[in-house]
Amino acid sequence: MLGAYVGLTKPRIIELLLVTTVPAMFLAARGVPNLIVVLSTMVGGCLAAASANVFNCVLDRDIDERMRRTRRRPLPRHAVGPSAATVFGVVLGAAATLWLGFVVNWLSALLALAANAFYVFVYTMWLKRRTSQNIVWGGIAGCFPPLIGWTAVTGSLAVAPFVLFAIVFCWTPPHTWALAMRYREDYAAANVPMLPVVRSARAVALRILVYSAVTVAVSLALWPIADTGWLYPLVAAAGGAVLLWESGQLLVRARSGLGDAALKPMRLFHWSNSYLALIFVAAALSPLLT
Repeated sequence: MLGAYVGLTKPRIIELLLVTTVPAMFLAARGVPNLIVVLSTMVGGCLAAASANVFNCVLDRDIDERMRRTRRRPLPRHAVGPSAATVFGVVLGAAATLWLGFVVNWLSALLALAANAFYVFVYTMWLKRRTSQNIVWGGIAGCFPPLIGWTAVTGSLAVAPFVLFAIVFCWTPPHTWALAMRYREDYAAANVPMLPVVRSARAVALRILVYSAVTVAVSLALWPIADTGWLYPLVAAAGGAVLLWESGQLLVRARSGLGDAALKPMRLFHWSNSYLALIFVAAALSPLLT
């Protein structure tokens, strides 16, 4: 039973959110931030992300039942009921807001609450089933962690955290579309209009390449804006070159007429995860080397 409730929170997604939260705190502090604040922000961030993921599981349980990739989640397996999961999500969300508000600061708490509300009401309930641009705009919810990390340290916002926000915003479509290309038939069976379901592989791959190029350009903009020093631009440029190479190779395979698994989109998906982690870690380390 405990494992089922943990499964509702989608721990692997939470890990990715923390990768963009903690480095923003180092950059905001221009060095090592107060470790109690870091730990407190991580606890609150985990609770907030877990709450959003639980609500997503409840609202998308019909989709999850139709998709091979998700049919083993707790709700499709009836390991947890929708009512119990909903209560669990509410408790997690309330705990996250109160923890961040009283232990960190209320600006960080409000940002986390806004991210959750956007993910649940805008992405899950409105965009996901209605438009192929669902992940472009719905992905905004996943861009909030750098803002939360920054405000946890400084108590205010600045230009630099919004650049980090923009990096995640531009990175999300190619990352998600690569996964959706691999599981296109699953999304089609569930009537979810992800871009690879409604457009050709060539058209999707071209958009992935364009978004990847914009992601690299935005990531390099952090260098002068945040005065990151020499390490960050080197890592951002090298990682960006690989991201563009993988995106370009995906387009080449798509233009040759390959489809679905033969496109090898998971190569790009996995590298995009590594790319995001690398540039955020480089952003965190840069102040320590200047």
